[in-house]
Amino acid sequence: MNWLKSLTLSDLRQRFGAFKLLIAMVACALLLATCSFKLGNTYQAHQTRIIAEQKQRLDNLYQLHDQAQTQINMLQVELEIERLANQKAQQTLKSIEDDRFSLRKQLAFYEKIMAPEKNANGVIIDEVEVISTASANHYRFRVVLVQQQQSKRYAKGHIEVAFNGSLQNRPATVNLSNVADLGKDALSFSFQYFQVIEGEFTLPAGFVPEQIDVSAVLATSNRQRLSESYAWPTNT
Repeated sequence: MNWLKSLTLSDLRQRFGAFKLLIAMVACALLLATCSFKLGNTYQAHQTRIIAEQKQRLDNLYQLHDQAQTQINMLQVELEIERLANQKAQQTLKSIEDDRFSLRKQLAFYEKIMAPEKNANGVIIDEVEVISTASANHYRFRVVLVQQQQSKRYAKGHIEVAFNGSLQNRPATVNLSNVADLGKDALSFSFQYFQVIEGEFTLPAGFVPEQIDVSAVLATSNRQRLSESYAWPTNT
């Protein structure tokens, strides 16, 4: 193969002739141009496919973005509707509470005349609630006191709660102070408009409650007492 290294253009021309050499060179040039053209077309097709894939991917991302933006707009509208509904509900609730308080004031006025024993200096026992818990004989209680008269003075005092029922088929009374881990301050009240007193207690085993007696004892010179009785709730 050493003869190829020493081969020159003049040798080729002398050996094959100038015309044949020219034809061979033109053929090689055409072959090289054809190969380059095909290679270029292949590369261009590859680039075109990549661009199409990237464009499709970009279109998909735009579509996902539009869907997400639409969902965000819908959620914002729903949130605004919920906010307005909640605001309206709060206004309605406040209106109901105002009407209730107004009716309570009117009721207190008539009760002063017809049943003065049901309030003490405008203070009434507005609500008494007992709720059972998952533990046996263990309950939560809630007492709401309201001062119906417009007064700058604070109503002060304490409450007393007793449960009437039966124990071993005999009448029995259980005081809240004996079955609840509550100090004196927990059962005291000092308020101008209303106050909620709540806590937990455990009734003795075998005790069957039937009635709840609640008293509000005001810290006045004559220790005025307001007492109400409620049936034991059937859903406990």
